[in-house]
Amino acid sequence: MKVAIFSNNGGTSNEVALKLKNKINDSPKLEIDGLNPEIVISVGGDGTLLSAFHHYNDALDKIRFVGIHTGHLGFYTDWRDYEVDQLISSLEDDNRQSVSYPLLLIKVNYSDGGVSDDLLALNESTFKRVSSTMVTDVYIKDEFFEKFRGDGLCISTPTGSTAYNKAVGGAIINPQLNAIQVSEMASINNRVFRTMGSPIIIPPNEWITLIPDNKENNILTCDQMLVKDRPIESIRYQISDQRISFAQYRHTHFWKRVGNSFIGVNTND
Repeated sequence: MKVAIFSNNGGTSNEVALKLKNKINDSPKLEIDGLNPEIVISVGGDGTLLSAFHHYNDALDKIRFVGIHTGHLGFYTDWRDYEVDQLISSLEDDNRQSVSYPLLLIKVNYSDGGVSDDLLALNESTFKRVSSTMVTDVYIKDEFFEKFRGDGLCISTPTGSTAYNKAVGGAIINPQLNAIQVSEMASINNRVFRTMGSPIIIPPNEWITLIPDNKENNILTCDQMLVKDRPIESIRYQISDQRISFAQYRHTHFWKRVGNSFIGVNTND
């Protein structure tokens, strides 16, 4: 089986990555292949796994991910830095089982006539203004829903619902639900201006379109990536046909992840 190792530059992560590389080279069943891997091992934290996802997002139908966390408990990482031997044994006895999560497809159209962008997000996308209130029309399935005024909007996947979405008051969604969530960031609500004022959940057969009043000086994020300095005409969000898959050697149940990450239960498991 072909394995890629994707590590951050931390000292502990580099040590773990080197140990993994040596053990994979010693295994008759495994080989290092960073170009066409079947398994991608992320060594670091959730940020490292996000980077690995974007690095390999053109081959998601061929790849399963495994996460090793080398610092604080990671939401996407099932293995600890001291469990390399156990992980190698699982790789050698691979049963091809996996668990998959939905992804967010983002289509960005620009008013400068340039080529549109198609982006994939594992966690979320945000749309904000640089230095003033953002005003944008919000459409659901091409029907006008509201004119939003505020700091911005966060559109998240179910797994991403525990990230920035949660910080701005959004709900946590189990990834078994193939849906996206739209949460407001500091919306303006008074006698003149009015928005929904609460998160909304969009099913897979619907989509969200944002058309900003001002096309300039907006910031669009896709996970850790920034799209800026281009005039944005519109953004369309929907559930992607593609999904991310994790090798299910001992993939942690979603609600246990939530409990471990935010409540602190079973942190020694």
